Amino acid sequence: MEHISSQAFTYGQIVNVVRTGRADTRPLIEQETRLGRKVIAQRVQQAIDIGILEDSEFTPSNGGRPSRRLRFRTEAGHIYAGVVAATEMTAAVTTLDGTLLDTLHEDWDAADRPEETLELLDSLFQKLMRRTRTQPWAFGIGVGGPVEFSSGRLVAPPIMPGWDGVSVRGWLRERYDAPAWVDNEVNLMALGEWHKGEPQDGRDLLYIFGDEGIGAGLVSSGVVFRGSTGAAGDIGHIQVATGEDLVCRCGLIGCLEAVAGGWGISREVTRRSAESPQLNARLNESGRLTSQDIGLAAAAGDELATELIVRATHELGKVTASLINFVNPGTVVLGGGVLRVGEIAVSEFWKTIQTRMSVLAGKDVQFRTSSLDFREGVIGAALLAIEQLFAPGSIGVWIENGTPIGSAASLHRNAS
Repeated sequence: MEHISSQAFTYGQIVNVVRTGRADTRPLIEQETRLGRKVIAQRVQQAIDIGILEDSEFTPSNGGRPSRRLRFRTEAGHIYAGVVAATEMTAAVTTLDGTLLDTLHEDWDAADRPEETLELLDSLFQKLMRRTRTQPWAFGIGVGGPVEFSSGRLVAPPIMPGWDGVSVRGWLRERYDAPAWVDNEVNLMALGEWHKGEPQDGRDLLYIFGDEGIGAGLVSSGVVFRGSTGAAGDIGHIQVATGEDLVCRCGLIGCLEAVAGGWGISREVTRRSAESPQLNARLNESGRLTSQDIGLAAAAGDELATELIVRATHELGKVTASLINFVNPGTVVLGGGVLRVGEIAVSEFWKTIQTRMSVLAGKDVQFRTSSLDFREGVIGAALLAIEQLFAPGSIGVWIENGTPIGSAASLHRNAS
């Protein structure tokens, strides 16, 4: 861990207890931190001087001298967040509590085009800078594949060929002197829902992502579980079927993603398109079928589309039930493009889970769909950067400067 002075550590400790709501007056900071009154007074004034904290209203008097409340200035800095998936990307700007200020979205095929894709993402960031008149304190980025968190590099992402070994962090560091953290997009969706989704209950949350790809994210006590090498949650490559014609994009046979992922469903519908006049006409018109085409067809009552979507969500539900039995979450959230298909997919998913999870694991679990209007990924990406900026071993690195800009290398070494 980067060496920081005891003064900087104390300074950061005080700011953090106010930021997280554990204390909002000087006497409460004294109780929470066990620091001396004089030290607290000095450090609080320094934080006010650089614009991180500010004095607010007085507390109600209980006979003695009222205390002045302190407020963490969430508007003091801005986080730039991005999610790069296989067929789309989203960029956003947030305040220091993850509140969205502005977003931009682009449909985009990222396969075999990492440089072009990152250039486009940066152009969205540049546009957001002009629109919001802000500058990034840090970047949080989600990508559609496994990530080695310590380095920010993608590792053999099946749905994003050509991205193996790409360091999104390194790419951004060549252009900005601001720290950047990179994680799998589904981990960040789970993080976004845990912090900002409704209703909030603070219990362990399992997020299931059904879209072009399939994935899961687990958040426990506000912390993402990534596993030893960052591969946790890669459920799309659990084998659920056999047959030589069910080759997954990862090269294995019968993966959940080959059956339930949007691309896998599209492949099967294309093979059987003669069974659906509607989809066959669409195929002849455009030359290919997308998962959106199939979802719209299912919503309109097409039998082939409905059959394959029900099969896909049934398989996804079976795997999810096994995960519930293993990790015993308090909340299960379904998100991704599967929600755009409509009730037919969601009801089959929940029905399958109910018939396959154990009595004890299912006793108090709450089920819901994602509540952040498909923005949970960029919200989670921003929250990732915020968590890292204000981590106990990180905040002291930059707090005396008033901004993390210029401290990227040290902050990356302190990443947790």
